[in-house]
Amino acid sequence: MITIYHLGASQSDRIVWLMEELGLPYELVWFDRLPSMLAPPEYKALHPVATAPTIRDGDLVMCESVAIIEYIVNRHGAGRLGVAADKPNYPDYLYWMQFNQSLMSAISVNMVAKAVPGADDNVFAQSSRDRITRYYNQLEQRLGESDYLAGREFTAADIQNLFAFTTMPRFGGPAISHLKNLSAYVDRVTARPAYRKAMAIAGPDAARPS
Repeated sequence: MITIYHLGASQSDRIVWLMEELGLPYELVWFDRLPSMLAPPEYKALHPVATAPTIRDGDLVMCESVAIIEYIVNRHGAGRLGVAADKPNYPDYLYWMQFNQSLMSAISVNMVAKAVPGADDNVFAQSSRDRITRYYNQLEQRLGESDYLAGREFTAADIQNLFAFTTMPRFGGPAISHLKNLSAYVDRVTARPAYRKAMAIAGPDAARPS
């Protein structure tokens, strides 16, 4: 059984969501953040990088969302929610699986810039704002063409990306209310029963089990 090491209010909630979508058993081990919002020492001891999400499967301990999602989909999920290499939308799936990494990087730089006096005007802040605008313009265009990021069907690429549109705005990330197609997409995806169950268990408003 896969163990999900869940750091409160983090991207590890997407792995809970993935497991619920696939109907796979898992154990959730919860870690609270320190007052500094950093991970506690016990979490950092799990893996040399110890980013969220982190999972264990037997002797394997793995970080990085894309790697974890592909591992679970292909080793435990019989390929469900993935896209096979011979499918026409396989390149779309690959692209959108990786897209979140670049988007979150730009959002993080922009959030730091806004928090440091005077930093909002430097070249890094300006570059991150430009990148964010281009990323969200592409999202709006894509979701005007397709119900889901990788095509007509819901896939793991949607699981990988949603955190940026739901949780990040609560912590200073970009708002999406002005983006009609993206907002409709978020409404569509967050209505999924597996998503709602996962957020009740491990979402940003969930409480640590007693």
